[in-house]
Amino acid sequence: MHNLPNLDDLHVFCTVAQRASFVATATELGVSQAFVSKRIGVLEKQLGVRLFHRTTRRVRISEDGELIYAAARKVLEDVGSMSELASSAKGEPSGQLRISTSLRLGRNHVSHVLSLLQRRYPKLDIWLELLDRRVDLVEEGYDIDIRIGEPTQPQLIAHRIALGSRILCAAPSYIERCGQPRSLAELAQHECLVFRDREQAFGVWRLQGPGGMDTVKVTGRFGSNHSDVVLNWGIDGNGILLLSVWDIAAHLKDGTLVRVLPDYREPADVWAMTSSRSRDSAKVRVCVEFMKRHLSKGKFALDTRLP
Repeated sequence: MHNLPNLDDLHVFCTVAQRASFVATATELGVSQAFVSKRIGVLEKQLGVRLFHRTTRRVRISEDGELIYAAARKVLEDVGSMSELASSAKGEPSGQLRISTSLRLGRNHVSHVLSLLQRRYPKLDIWLELLDRRVDLVEEGYDIDIRIGEPTQPQLIAHRIALGSRILCAAPSYIERCGQPRSLAELAQHECLVFRDREQAFGVWRLQGPGGMDTVKVTGRFGSNHSDVVLNWGIDGNGILLLSVWDIAAHLKDGTLVRVLPDYREPADVWAMTSSRSRDSAKVRVCVEFMKRHLSKGKFALDTRLP
């Protein structure tokens, strides 16, 4: 029995497998790279197999490692479920809650709500990852992904947190210099600031207007995978942008940005995505309900009212 793997070592191993990096794992877990390497070495010795192929540039999981990774994840999930059952019986959610969301939404709203959640349920440990990309909820080990836009993954469970829209806007200086587009089609002749992932060559904006849903391809000399950067470029007068109302509400109120083609908007509700494995999880359930309540009303609520 003394040769059984340590649960903490299994957690380190699964994190390395998910991140494909000792450095990223050390950063996430708040430990040294040497510690990560040592624990993986101990685990390999206990199991008698090589878990990773290591080079100076990357870490790649081995075939044996793939098999053990699947088993290790199940062990950790089962232990987590056992702990949750015990805490649920006492009426208090506990354990680590791993959440991912976008940078601005996470920094300005979700992080504050999670602070309130932890005060309400002090046995919860919170990990929040801010990413301007969509995560693989199951593969990357998150309990909840809070995202904007229509759910497109039927294998996940979608919980609507708040209603929302993305709208077109620009700085007054851009409008003075280039004029207001008179139709959706004219956006193709304007500088558009595209919020996109790195692999995308151009943006496609799907907007709801008087005639229903319409699509326009937009291009411009500025594009980024970071919404903060796109917003800054818009304020600087570099083009037309499409962002969530709550993200730009303050700039619309003070006149830094003005609406463009106000009859058009893109539906962009805020959703909490969870997996079927967490259907009965007390910590996930209370977090989702907490998000619904505090992102809709209160100090850290999203301002989703159309101006």
